[in-house]
Amino acid sequence: MKDLFQVIDTIQLSEKATILSEEGNVYVFKVDPRANKLEIKEAVEKLFSKKVVSVRTANYQGKKKRERRADFGRTKSWKKAFVQLEEGEMIEFV
Repeated sequence: MKDLFQVIDTIQLSEKATILSEEGNVYVFKVDPRANKLEIKEAVEKLFSKKVVSVRTANYQGKKKRERRADFGRTKSWKKAFVQLEEGEMIEFV
């Protein structure tokens, strides 16, 4: 579909994502909404040289802005991917 750098946008560094990475070896990425699980798996394996066990995705709707006015809009919708690596593999973020 796209270049590997277009599939993965950023890594999510939140409290929940940190707990998932420490306990379950699961890393959370913000990805392109058009990317499917196979493309996400391939991108992570090639960019980080790690073996991926599973990929779960979640789509998030953009939030409403200026809701009480006639000219309201929305923020951009986005997609989150939960990527589980093989046992013993980990991604170091410096």
